[in-house]
Amino acid sequence: MLVLCEVNVFKGNFQVFTEKSKKSSPKVPTKARLRNIALYYLERFESSADNLRSVLRRRIDKYVFVNKDYDPTQAYMWADEVVEECMQQNFVNDERFAQLKISSYLLSGKPRRYVEQKLRQKGIDEKIVADYFNHHEYSELDTALNFARKKRIGRFREDEEKRLASRQKDLATLVRAGFDYDVAKEVLENEN
Repeated sequence: MLVLCEVNVFKGNFQVFTEKSKKSSPKVPTKARLRNIALYYLERFESSADNLRSVLRRRIDKYVFVNKDYDPTQAYMWADEVVEECMQQNFVNDERFAQLKISSYLLSGKPRRYVEQKLRQKGIDEKIVADYFNHHEYSELDTALNFARKKRIGRFREDEEKRLASRQKDLATLVRAGFDYDVAKEVLENEN
């Protein structure tokens, strides 16, 4: 076994690397390898089709970065085919992904604007998000209360003096988080 040593004189660190601990260069992307990457990713995470496509493309781009002569067009087509196969097998379902993410975000106190923006970044169609909010009860006030409880602001502060002294700061926190000004005021005014 080959052992390489690196001494960092300035910090006094001494590090030993074996061949196994060094990162290996990325492997040539094939359709089978991309399928395995996709399935392994989907074992661990729920994903949208667009997000899975970007995961596969990043892996291809990593290989292209190391091997400049490689033409990635065929590999990109394979990545698209793998995503289509995953969608046909129902391993990837944008509506299911959106429902899981929306309910998770709302339980953690994220406002509707935040949820819409995050799902747009993941490639979810705006119609899917709008349908979810139209068919499920959504109260921005309840979500803002969850947020305030989690951050311990407004009525959820322990000390009455700190609560009154931090009112403007708490209002700004709620507004920056994406809640409407009126909702933020209501969360802070109705302190019971």
